[in-house]
Amino acid sequence: MTPFDVIGIGNAIIDVIAPAGDDDLVEMEVQKGIMQLVERERSEFLLAQQAKRGQARLVPGGSVANTIAGIGRLGLNTAFIGRVADDELGRSYATQTEDEGMRFVNAPVSGDDLPTSRSIIFVTPDGERSMNTYLGISADLGADDVDEAVFQGSKWLFLEGYLFDKPAGKQAFMAAADACHRAGGRAGIALSDPFCVDRHRGDFRKLVSESMDYVIGNVHEWEALYQTNIDEALRLAVADCDTVICTRSGDPALLFRGSQRVEVPVHRVTPLDATGAGDQFAAGLIYGLATGQDLETAGHMAVMAASEVIGHVGARPERDLSEDFRKAGLI
Repeated sequence: MTPFDVIGIGNAIIDVIAPAGDDDLVEMEVQKGIMQLVERERSEFLLAQQAKRGQARLVPGGSVANTIAGIGRLGLNTAFIGRVADDELGRSYATQTEDEGMRFVNAPVSGDDLPTSRSIIFVTPDGERSMNTYLGISADLGADDVDEAVFQGSKWLFLEGYLFDKPAGKQAFMAAADACHRAGGRAGIALSDPFCVDRHRGDFRKLVSESMDYVIGNVHEWEALYQTNIDEALRLAVADCDTVICTRSGDPALLFRGSQRVEVPVHRVTPLDATGAGDQFAAGLIYGLATGQDLETAGHMAVMAASEVIGHVGARPERDLSEDFRKAGLI
């Protein structure tokens, strides 16, 4: 097996995207322009409504999966560990992921009661995306889904904080971090959501201080983790973890490594679709770190990747960012 440069672990959620009118949303009782979690029965109803209105487009998604796809498009050898069912949506997820050049490590699961996780997205003529997400089988990823052999020779691991919500996910994270470190690699996590941090603060603190080499979070997530203002939260974070990243909406990103502190200005653009901004920020950052760039250069790559993705619909880059990096003198 060729060693992977970067391995990601996260929710394998397929986006099922179809156009809809405002009247359609009212008829289906879908709240416009937001993401909400739905139960299985509701998801099946919305899938049927999409089918009545025409052909939907299937697009592999999930936060860390989007990040790993972005890193792969920059030329690194990548793999994604996620859990899908052996159903139409799961097989499509696995096939499309492999077609993108990213190794989908685990085969779709047969015989499980839960179907593939999906986000049913209705796009209205004004460009608003109304997302209805059913977590399904992806949230049950556990230590048995982590094969230590996948990590041999690999350099970087990236974890999705959302999966920390279940005991099995915590066990998977510890198994992966241990395997990564035994292979000589570096493990990191995106905190993902302040409410998730609130639910598992003690376990997150332990993970950050004992098992993670780098952590990415926004202001609200860091404040939730340490239950204090952002300046003090980052001081505590730097004491706990080697490399700490804080994103701030509209303000420069803050990057810390030991005593080093770097501020990277954001590129102010009018977003067409902000869905993948955080995912691609992480992609640019990890690509930079994985290719041996210094912290400031990696930060500039992160900001450029985030700026590209919010300029179009979809959570993954559409153009060759490595060319952008060359033009900016980053590589």
